[in-house]
Formats: sequence, C-alpha cells, structure tokens
Amino acid sequence: MRVLFTVGSTRFDALVDAAFSQPVLDALTQKGYSDVVVQCGNSQVGEFSPTDREGNVRRHGVDIDVWRFKPSLDEEYDAADLVIGHAGSGTILDVLRRGKPLIIVPNPTLLDNHQEDMAHSMGKLGHARVSTVNELAQSVMDLDTSTLVPFPPFDGGNFRRLVDREMGFEL
Repeated sequence: MRVLFTVGSTRFDALVDAAFSQPVLDALTQKGYSDVVVQCGNSQVGEFSPTDREGNVRRHGVDIDVWRFKPSLDEEYDAADLVIGHAGSGTILDVLRRGKPLIIVPNPTLLDNHQEDMAHSMGKLGHARVSTVNELAQSVMDLDTSTLVPFPPFDGGNFRRLVDREMGFEL
C-alpha cells in the first residue's frame, strides 16, 4: 500500500522530518504501508540540496521517493491509499473528493495559523483525522478508515444558488 505525504508549495520541515522518522515509518509499516512518497515542497530534506528536484532515500528499512513539485498531484492522489498532508484547502478538497483517507497535519508556522480551522472542521465532520507532527505516529496507528465519513460529492449549483440568493434573484 502507498502513502503520500504532501506539504504543497509551502515549507513544512517538521512534517517532512516526521515522514522520515522511525516512529512514523514503523507505524506505517505496521499498518501495511510499504510504498512511501514525500512531496517536500521547499522544505529541507536531510542530504538533499535545495536544487535537488527528486530522489530516493532509504530510512529505517523503508525506501522513500522524494520530490519537490509536479504540475499536478492528481496521479499521486489517485495512486495513494493514504494521504498525510498539510491543511491547505486545495489539498484537502482534492483528496477527500477522491474518497481517500486523509490525516491532516496543520502547519502552525503559517500566518494566523489558518490551517487549524480548516483541519479541525474536517475532523469534527468526520471526513479526516487531524494530527500534530508530534502525534503523527500514534494517529497512523489509531486511524480506522472505516469510520471516516464520506465527503459529499461536488455540487456546482451551490455557488449559483448562493449568488442568486445574495443578489436577490432567489425565487
């Protein structure tokens, strides 16, 4: 099974470091994940220089594919059995609309810690598991994907109805 870590276009060194840590890799291995992919964005990655675009490393008995950016993450999301990512709204929506299990790890270093609100809303609704970097290994172990609430399908008419209501066109 495959797990994808993603930090988007930001720098989230703590989550990237956790992806390479023995406790997290041990938890993933115990849960049956053997294929680990890390999209590290602008984060520092051990022996990678800031100019390295992709590579493969072996940590704690696990081979890990690492890359910084791709034009689209669609193929990566589709191939993943679990996504562990920052709380960017685009990432959350892309993953949940595919029906993939998601562990959201908000990046507390960002302005106004705005990712916390989005993450906790998704967690309260039961669509995803919310974790901190320090609790990530335990969150992986505790994750029961059968208890996640499916995300509702996209309804493009919602926006039209909202605009119509706000503009006074609602019948």
